[in-house]
This record gives sequence, C-alpha cells and structure tokens, in this order.
Amino acid sequence: MDGRVFRARQLRQNRADVEKLLWSRLRDRQLDGWKFRRQEPIDRFTVDFLCADAKLVIELDGGQHTAELDAERTRMIEAFGYFIIRFWNNDVNNNIAGVLVRIQDALRANAPHPDPLPDGEREQEPHHDR
Repeated sequence: MDGRVFRARQLRQNRADVEKLLWSRLRDRQLDGWKFRRQEPIDRFTVDFLCADAKLVIELDGGQHTAELDAERTRMIEAFGYFIIRFWNNDVNNNIAGVLVRIQDALRANAPHPDPLPDGEREQEPHHDR
C-alpha cells in the first residue's frame, strides 16, 4: 500500500472532533449535492477535505499550524490546480453555519454544479404541431 494512502487512512481513523463536526455536514452530498472526500492525498500532502469536482480543498487549522508552513503548503497544492480555503477550528466549532456558507460560495465560484437537472426536468418551450 502506498505510504500516502496509508497515512490518509490513519488520519481518517483518528480525526479531531472539529473534523468530525464538519464532515458530518459535508458527507453524503449534503451540501448542495457536492461530493467531498476526507483526508485525501494530493501529491505528498494529505488535505482535510476535497471536493474534486470543484477542485476545492478545505483545510482546518488549529494551534499546531504556522502561517509560514501553511503558505508553502497552499502554494504547492494550488500548483496542482486546486483552490484552498482555510478555517480555524474555533470557526467550525462556533459558527458552522457561516463556514458552510463560505464553502458554498467557494463551490459556486469555482465550478458548475455537479448534478444539473436532467433534460426531462428542464422547463421546455411548448411544442407546436405543424
């Protein structure tokens, strides 16, 4: 098994409470139908949450993070074409609704919705027989 995949699996099994809280709101396409994965490897990094369709990465930052290291990590992940948004752990704990709105805004800004209406459900012009 690839070391990155093994590490991602370990991280999924040992998540912090703040990650569990956000995951409970992102999983199973609960957020406007978007599919998220958690603890997903991108190159040599493991990101907290990924919406591959929107190329959106969500990172949760606690006291162990430093601006310098986060900036370098962000640059490297963005080089793969991803857009990253970061939240402090206390933002997720104290304002989950605001965090979800910001994620929705980022999703709308970066990609078309992953589940457009099927052709049969679109409003169509009436057909006229000739």
